[in-house]
Amino acid sequence: MDHVNHVPEERATTEPLTQHVQRISRRVRAFDHRHPLVWDLHLTGFWVTAALIDYYGGGWLNVARDRDNPGWLILTLSLGLSVPLLRRRTHPRAVLLAIAPFALVNAWTGAALQAVLLQLLVVFHLALRRPSRNLWWATALITTPIAVLAARHPQGSPDRDIVPVLMSIAVAAAIGITVRTRRDHTEALEDRARRLEIERDQQAQLAAAAERARIAREMHDIIGHNLSVITGLADGGQYAAAKSPERAAQALQAIGSTSRQALGELRRLLDVLREENHPHEPHPELTPQPTLTDLDQLINGVRAAGLPVTTTTHGTPTLPPGRQLTVYRVLQEALTNTLKHTGPGTTAAIELCYEERGAVTATVTDTGSGGPAASAAQSTGGRGLPGMRERTALYGGTLEAGPRPHPEQGWRVHLHLPEEPQQ
Repeated sequence: MDHVNHVPEERATTEPLTQHVQRISRRVRAFDHRHPLVWDLHLTGFWVTAALIDYYGGGWLNVARDRDNPGWLILTLSLGLSVPLLRRRTHPRAVLLAIAPFALVNAWTGAALQAVLLQLLVVFHLALRRPSRNLWWATALITTPIAVLAARHPQGSPDRDIVPVLMSIAVAAAIGITVRTRRDHTEALEDRARRLEIERDQQAQLAAAAERARIAREMHDIIGHNLSVITGLADGGQYAAAKSPERAAQALQAIGSTSRQALGELRRLLDVLREENHPHEPHPELTPQPTLTDLDQLINGVRAAGLPVTTTTHGTPTLPPGRQLTVYRVLQEALTNTLKHTGPGTTAAIELCYEERGAVTATVTDTGSGGPAASAAQSTGGRGLPGMRERTALYGGTLEAGPRPHPEQGWRVHLHLPEEPQQ
């Protein structure tokens, strides 16, 4: 709601007239970008017409130093000082060089046509589109004819001719540099905005990929483990149904309990993915987080599925919730793999060693005889081991998984999380 109200307030700070002028300016610039020749023809045509009016109307006689110049020369100078402006934006240096001979003749003959001031337009575009070092020779090129005019047709002190021209050149160059600086700043801001937008999209894609990986990891841990337990219980109940109906009933009861537990964890995970959380409703857990207090339930479920498990614990657990979840999931994955990939008669052992400041070591070993095929399945199949390693890497820990050294038989998973860094 705050964001929605913020936008109108921000727009209200701009006057309607300013908005109207900005819209027109954007449209004019866009049209000029698409059709640059149209604007060039109009502006050049305007100055050529003004030069011709100055010639045909006799206005040039009011400022001429020598009124005896022939008409054809005045007409030629008027066109020579104005027509080249057509290419002033694309080739300002060439235009300035093309006008220079006419400006020199204009000064030498004393015609002193005011059309010579059109060179200031070229200076503006030179400062706008070319390196600043070009302004030095452009200034010399423009002031040389003025010096010739002051020398051949003096009219008071030479300063009266040269100083105003130098000041006009400085103003035209300053305007060009200012517009160029503003344009470069705007382009830099637009480029930065584009890069930030690209970076934002990339961050969103990376976040989405990380979230998909996290959800896949959680789904694997929840469904993979509980289905393995249910499968073991169902197989055991099938064999016990004929000889021991009570054992079969216990297996069915354990299947129901395990299924309800899996459904509960799935509901907690799916609650996280809901997009709408009403402010007056209690928020669900951010992640489905079993803790170390749930280890007994996990181990009892595995035992009920037919895998004898022994546990040995050293120290007192003082782990934060994130580390507890990592230890729990690694033990869950290791026991699930043992259920899936080992034969009857297999046993498993868990050894937990809690140290100070959150350091913990967990080792799971089994006596399975699944052979190389089972080992390969555990090391390459699914998201089991990659998920365990991803969890371990979050806390800078190490995870080792592989066959137990000869002559021992079975599989070993070893987890170590180092101490938590000091805040």
